[in-house]
Amino acid sequence: MWSIGELAGHAGVTVKTVRFYSDRGLLPEAGRSAGGHRRYGPEALDRLRLIRSLRTLDLPVPDVGRVLDSEDALEDVVAGQLRELGTQLAALRWREAALQLVRDCPAGERADRLRLIGAVSAPPSTAALARFWRRWLPPRLPARVLSAVVDQAVPEPPADPTPAQVLAFARLHALVSGPCTGASGVSDWQPAAHRTGGGYRPAVLYEGLGEAYALASPDLRAQRQPYDGEALDCFVAAYARSRGTRDTPAFRRELSGQLAADPRIDLYWQLAAELYGPSRPTPGAAHDWLCAALDAGIARSAA
Repeated sequence: MWSIGELAGHAGVTVKTVRFYSDRGLLPEAGRSAGGHRRYGPEALDRLRLIRSLRTLDLPVPDVGRVLDSEDALEDVVAGQLRELGTQLAALRWREAALQLVRDCPAGERADRLRLIGAVSAPPSTAALARFWRRWLPPRLPARVLSAVVDQAVPEPPADPTPAQVLAFARLHALVSGPCTGASGVSDWQPAAHRTGGGYRPAVLYEGLGEAYALASPDLRAQRQPYDGEALDCFVAAYARSRGTRDTPAFRRELSGQLAADPRIDLYWQLAAELYGPSRPTPGAAHDWLCAALDAGIARSAA
């Protein structure tokens, strides 16, 4: 049986350290001396060395206790620490890019950039962007459709951002957090083509638009000029089916006029494009490409 000082000496730690872990139940005593002093068996040395190893990895004391109580807990504890460390590293990379952005900008722009960056957490949250789209989309969309649209429309912040991407996300956050300039409410942001009368089925529209955007994406990545094809037919059919009508030349002319008059959120998609990168066209870019294809097809028919 070892005294607390003897155990500390064998382990190469201070008496204070042994007492700390004993008081928190991580290092049980084997007994007490006649004078009431703590006594430890040789197995306490292995347990103390394990505690020190776990603490060297910065595991919190409660997590160390979980591992000591059950070896199966080690995998979960390590996984949790890796997730936390990943978040911390992402925050550091974001802060580094933000500092570079402030350092390298003209002096006259620093106050504005500091204001934009200061409104965004590090690492940034996309909650404000998701809330914006849930307000902007038609009410009573099925949860499945709503989730799919929000997933496509909300860009994830890059894990290792450039200063330009930090600025783009900060501007995007400011855009969706501020009022709709020149509009009486959020509903005014909804395109007129999406706010038709009775019988309108928005779920049919947004499901079809997602398919059309996916079909148009390869052409966008290849930088092809807009043209008639499967993507455009799918695009027009989505609008037609959502209104219970057919895809006809007259309907295409009507749809073209409505889409041309829409209060498009071009700035949102321009900023989002900097976060998506060139390999992933935004839904806004796909929409513009399909609108251009629609207009070109109508012009050819008229000629």
